[in-house]
Amino acid sequence: YCLTEIQAAGSTFGNYFRVTTFGESHGGGVGCIVDGCPPRIPLSEADLQGDLDRRRPGQSRITTPRKETDTCRIYSGVSEGVTTGTPIHVLVPNTDQRGHDYKEMSIAYRPSHADATYDMKYGVRAVQGGGRSSARETIGRVASGAIAKKILKLFSGTEVLAYVSQVHQVVLPDGSVDHDTVTLDQIESNIVRCPNPDYAEKMIAAIDAVRTRGNSIGGVVTCIVRNAPRGLGSPVFDKLEAELAKAVMSLPATKGFEFGSGFAGTFLTGSEHNDEFYTDEHGRVRTRTNRSGGIQVFI
Repeated sequence: YCLTEIQAAGSTFGNYFRVTTFGESHGGGVGCIVDGCPPRIPLSEADLQGDLDRRRPGQSRITTPRKETDTCRIYSGVSEGVTTGTPIHVLVPNTDQRGHDYKEMSIAYRPSHADATYDMKYGVRAVQGGGRSSARETIGRVASGAIAKKILKLFSGTEVLAYVSQVHQVVLPDGSVDHDTVTLDQIESNIVRCPNPDYAEKMIAAIDAVRTRGNSIGGVVTCIVRNAPRGLGSPVFDKLEAELAKAVMSLPATKGFEFGSGFAGTFLTGSEHNDEFYTDEHGRVRTRTNRSGGIQVFI
């Protein structure tokens, strides 16, 4: 018996838009329940499938070889093509279940995986694929994120993009991607999802070099949010940075998170790092630089 018997809570994130993910890597399926989606939002499975297809494994030689279609079904919360305001239940069945691939894990802990810590905390664990600790859990995040993106686009024109800016020691130089104009098509133009073609080839080569040796390497993803509404975030514990950091740091294998200049800002003085205010031609208060990453003092 484990010394600390605590039930496995912690699968829900959010306040007004609440997301609960469920399912195990090699169980019957994975998915999410979204509570708090406004009614009368046009929504179909096709709205979610595009992002799920981007996440789907087995797309190229640099991703996991597991073969899954990741086809989603919406079981509640949508009627005649629009949301009803009730909880939305999305399920993606697992079809490539290969539990026998993990038989060695029943007698040996994998380094830097959840095998040991789950045993220590709960006294039981899902040997096949790590269960809830698997990156397959992110399917529920992707499906709910697709819903959230649609709501934000409709209500405020907000756009969210992300691209790979570093793979191991291959680092995109600062300023090589224009965050005001970069498009999803540019990001999706190669298998490593880096909008700079020259550096994309270098990143792919770095992955191939270690992949053929049976090893792996890490990287960095840069996220851009355009047209975000002003005023998001609250003082102290509900800072916008804190809320976003919790969501991102809870992703499997994530070990760092930065806003704006991040840790590089420590190499600047306060006067060098400050974002100076000015009034633009439309009478709006703006900043000349964006070292704060669009968030100043939690808002």
